[in-house]
Formats: sequence, C-alpha cells, structure tokens
Amino acid sequence: MIWLIGCNGLLGREIFTFFKKLNIVFSGTDREIDITEPVSLKKYCENKPVKWIINCAAYTAVDKAEDEIEICKKLNTYGASNVASFAKKIGASIIHISTDYVFDGNGIISGETNTLRPYIEEDLTNPLGIYGISKRDGEIAVLENNPHSFIIRTSWLYGKYGNNFVSTMIRLMNERNEIRVVNDQLGSPTWAFNLSTVILDLIESSEKGKKIPFGIYHYTNEGKISWYEFSEEIYRQAKEMGIINTDCSIVPCTSDEYPSKAKRPKYSVLDKQKIKTVLGITIPAWKNSLRDYLKCIEH
Repeated sequence: MIWLIGCNGLLGREIFTFFKKLNIVFSGTDREIDITEPVSLKKYCENKPVKWIINCAAYTAVDKAEDEIEICKKLNTYGASNVASFAKKIGASIIHISTDYVFDGNGIISGETNTLRPYIEEDLTNPLGIYGISKRDGEIAVLENNPHSFIIRTSWLYGKYGNNFVSTMIRLMNERNEIRVVNDQLGSPTWAFNLSTVILDLIESSEKGKKIPFGIYHYTNEGKISWYEFSEEIYRQAKEMGIINTDCSIVPCTSDEYPSKAKRPKYSVLDKQKIKTVLGITIPAWKNSLRDYLKCIEH
C-alpha cells in the first residue's frame, strides 16, 4: 500500500485525485497525522501494509518562514526526518518532495559555453533563506535515516488545488489593467499533474523490478523562462480560452523593485537528464503543460 502524507496540499491533492481516478490502492492523510511526532506515525500505520510513503507535507510560506523559523524547521526538517526513520522501521521506501530553493541561484558556469548551466543533483547546495535551509536539511535527514529514499526536487509548482502563481496571475489579470512581474529570476514551471505521473511511474517501475537507484532527482517541465515571460504566456493562453476577459498590461520589473522578506534564487533551472534516463520518460515543455492545465480549468 502507498501512504500519501500531506494529501490536501497543492501537490498532495493532485496525487490524491490522480490515484483515485486510476484506482490505485493508497491511503491519504493530512493534518490529522503529526509528522513531527513519531508516535503519531506509528499509531496510524498499525496493521497497515505500507510499502511506499510519499511525503508532500511541507511548510511553504517562504517569507513567513523568516519569522516562523522553528515552525518551518519542525515540519520541513524534523518532520521529514521522522517520516524517513519510520519508513525504514517498517521496511518502506520514501518519496520526499524538495525544492530548487536548496540552491542559492548564483548558478554554475559551463566550461563549454561560458554560460550558466542547469543545476545537476550533485551540485553543492547553498540555500539563501530559512525555507531553503529547512528543505536542504530535510533532504540530508531523509537520506541519512533511510537508504531507500527518493528525493525529487521541483520548482515553480502550480496546479488545480491551492494558491499558486498561475491562479494568482489569472485572478489579478481579471481584476487589474496592469500588473508588474519580476524579469530577473529564471527557472522552470512545473504542472503538479505531470509531477504526479512521474511519482507513480517511479513506484510502478520499481514494483515491476526495474532497478532505480535511490537518491536525489530533479523534475520540472522543460524550458527556462522568467516569471515575467511565464505571466505573459499565462495571459496569452488564458485570454484565448476566455478564462481572462479583460485587457491587462504586464510590465517587467526587477526583484529590487518587488522586495520580499526572503531572498529568491535568481537562477534555479534544474537539469532533468537523470530522471529522464532512469525512467525512460519524455518531459513536456512548459508551454504545452500550461495549455493542458488551462484546459482543465476552462469550464
């Protein structure tokens, strides 16, 4: 059986809905289980044949984390550590979701092209803020406490459930005649549904006997863009579909013009070659996934 922890979050709800549609045998929990208390994990799992744990539980309020340090670390570091330790005790494998925020965003220069190259899984982490530190420390704890661990780093996640950049932009574009969006942070959007399919692919491939090395993997949609370019495409596609019904100007600005409590990585493009090779998958381009997502919410 699969145990999905954090089933009401943006990604967790997407996985929950996807698994339900496919009649996958799983159990989903959210705040009724306190992952920071090992006894809570043990109590829930009694007499349940859990073979896989997907940990989507996380503190994701990046700016608030700068003030709520202990709350953030308790969930993202200690909670992740508890889940990994518990999974090891019951002989289960864990899939733990992490983030591009484990990197500082300064990027790494490629010797071949003399330009920034996407981060690979083995690159040194150097998080800028409390959220990134808590997720990086959570990664370390998961790998130390359970050798049967998969960590999937992702970025710019959006989907049907919960607040995210795409839903926020659509709302603002319908309310205002002008919005300002930063143009100096580069990354790759990720549709939560695409990530859900990869998580299931990883589990099913392993269950069928395919040798998939444990460790860290990167997954986002293909492409490298700024938040400004992302918002422009959201506007173009959503207006074509009638999801946006007003005229709105999108104005580029710098991160300095849009101050936030936590510093964001300016370059967080992740290299996906490892997961593509291991699972034998093709990853959709970000524009195509955005279109598919908008079709899902069109009516």
